[in-house]
Amino acid sequence: MTDDQLSLALITASVRDGRLGPAVADWFLEQVKERPEFAVQSVDLSDFPLPLALPRPGAEPAVGTARTREALRAVLASADAYVVVTPEYNHSFPAALKNTIDWFYAEWATKPVGFVSYGGLSGGIRAVEQLRQVFAEVHATTARESVALPDAASRFDAQGRLTEPGPSVASAALLLDQLDWWGRALRTARGEHPYPR
Repeated sequence: MTDDQLSLALITASVRDGRLGPAVADWFLEQVKERPEFAVQSVDLSDFPLPLALPRPGAEPAVGTARTREALRAVLASADAYVVVTPEYNHSFPAALKNTIDWFYAEWATKPVGFVSYGGLSGGIRAVEQLRQVFAEVHATTARESVALPDAASRFDAQGRLTEPGPSVASAALLLDQLDWWGRALRTARGEHPYPR
């Protein structure tokens, strides 16, 4: 990573068996690789299983949980921006994602978050609308643009490639433009003066 690049964490939110999330994340990763202003790191939440029971304030979690938490914390803390790849489950987003958000706080604050959603007819937009509220509570800024992939299960071939990108490529480009703007603006602001809380 060079000094003029933004560190982007690409988070795959679903941990279900048979999930489409990795294929969607791989497609978006290809869009990011076209943009030299970003240094991207992929984060698959299935690689960072955190228990649902958070430790009491001041208490340390079990050793295995502590290792998982610190490994994920390092990735999230080093990022200047995030893109969350999320499905829509029952008009909302995956429990593993909410749990991950809740395990951290300062890591999200004063950083931009973008969304790539997928699902049935809605393309996951109801999950994204709820996530905007959740991320606001941890003092993150969400990008206005997002990428929604309706009927996603039928749009990826057997090799996991998106067969009909359509306007999704343009939406991805605009989302990355906005994350670049917000990421640089907020990184500068964090460096110049502390954020009031």
